[in-house]
Amino acid sequence: MSSARKKCPVPFDQQPLNEYLELKKSCFFAWSTYNIIEYLSFILISCTCLFILFGFIIFFFSFGFFNIFKLLILDFLIIDISFLFVCMRLYLGWSYLIERLLSATIFYEESGWYDGQIWIKTAESLTRDRLLGIYYIMPLINRIKYTCLMFCLNFILHYSLYCIL
Repeated sequence: MSSARKKCPVPFDQQPLNEYLELKKSCFFAWSTYNIIEYLSFILISCTCLFILFGFIIFFFSFGFFNIFKLLILDFLIIDISFLFVCMRLYLGWSYLIERLLSATIFYEESGWYDGQIWIKTAESLTRDRLLGIYYIMPLINRIKYTCLMFCLNFILHYSLYCIL
């Protein structure tokens, strides 16, 4: 164990490196760390499953509304909105982490909300955290931004089609 880690007063679960490892292990955030082929496959499979699930729900509650194109577009709209919320949550989680990794100081709580402290990172931990943030987390954030943009554009397209029909 290095001397920088021994002198670090930040609790283990509030250290940015450990927060990164926990976020990476979580089921919700883990799929955003896949390589690009697995990432896109996961999105495609998820969209297909949601299309079937929401399709049954929409069809069940349509009550004699037989414009199939409008029902399909409504299904796509719900999928777009669902993935926009998922992308926003992913973005917020990873951006919080990169903010803590790139910062020279760490705010932490010793035992509760009322006794927060600030720790100034050592040069070694600051370098390590910034390398991790720039080379591992920033590409994930950019990927999530592009995915969110894709679903925003899909939403605009589907909404305009829904209004036309």
